[in-house]
Amino acid sequence: MAADEPHPPHTGPESERAWLATYDPRAYTPVAVTVDVVALTLREGRLHVLLVERAAPPYQGSWALPGGFLRAGEESLDEAAARELAEETGLLGSSDLESTLSRIHLEQLGTYGAPHRDPRMHVVSVAYLAFAPDLPDPQAGSDAAAAAWHPVAGLAPGPVGPPETAAEPADTHGGGVGGPSGPTALAFDHARILADGLDRARAKIEYSPLATAFLPPDFTIPELRAVYEAVWDEKLHPGNFHRKVLSVPGFVESTGTTTERGGARGGPRARTYRAGDARLLHPALLRPAREDEIR
Repeated sequence: MAADEPHPPHTGPESERAWLATYDPRAYTPVAVTVDVVALTLREGRLHVLLVERAAPPYQGSWALPGGFLRAGEESLDEAAARELAEETGLLGSSDLESTLSRIHLEQLGTYGAPHRDPRMHVVSVAYLAFAPDLPDPQAGSDAAAAAWHPVAGLAPGPVGPPETAAEPADTHGGGVGGPSGPTALAFDHARILADGLDRARAKIEYSPLATAFLPPDFTIPELRAVYEAVWDEKLHPGNFHRKVLSVPGFVESTGTTTERGGARGGPRARTYRAGDARLLHPALLRPAREDEIR
């Protein structure tokens, strides 16, 4: 209860109900709650994030993270994030919805509540981070003009300008977002939310097995290495990586099978693995730059 809010008399349940019956929430400045989702996946070996093109003001025509207003009194924050992700990936109403959502790692990232982050009113956003393998081509929800997977490397580090001067969205037909129009800027404070999401993802795969959330149930060590290289944006030594992964108890476990064919250059078929039962990696798989710092 706020310090300036009148306290009900403490005389029992009847007085409590009477006080609630006269309570007027309009006496306080309204605040809205939204959820925004940083959904990351690998496509063609590159880290991509799901973005939507806004169909209406503010920032009409600009790209933003998928999200929307919480349905107050109807859903929890986690349910709202899952709903928004399902809508923008074209899964809502699909028979594959439950099975696909069960493969997505979804966790709360942070809360963003600067007074002027949204020009409509004071909007507090609870952001979520999602990792998933093989998500389908997105399908824009009812409040978006388009939805697309964008390479993270093609996004501008700063926000787009004020709504009345928002730039036209970069052309994504045929080549992603890094075309003649330059890097794509994001609406609201979504560039900051995305940066925080990337920092979280890069740190979490050092200390947890969540890199496997980007992969199908059975995978090879080179496929796992490709996840680390894409998320960290660093090339890793294949032999050293292989040795480190197998030295971490519970990180991966062998399926006892191999791939159906050898590598692109021939050679033996690769052994396949699945995620183990570890919840934390010990020792951790540190980024090369962090290893140098520790040394």
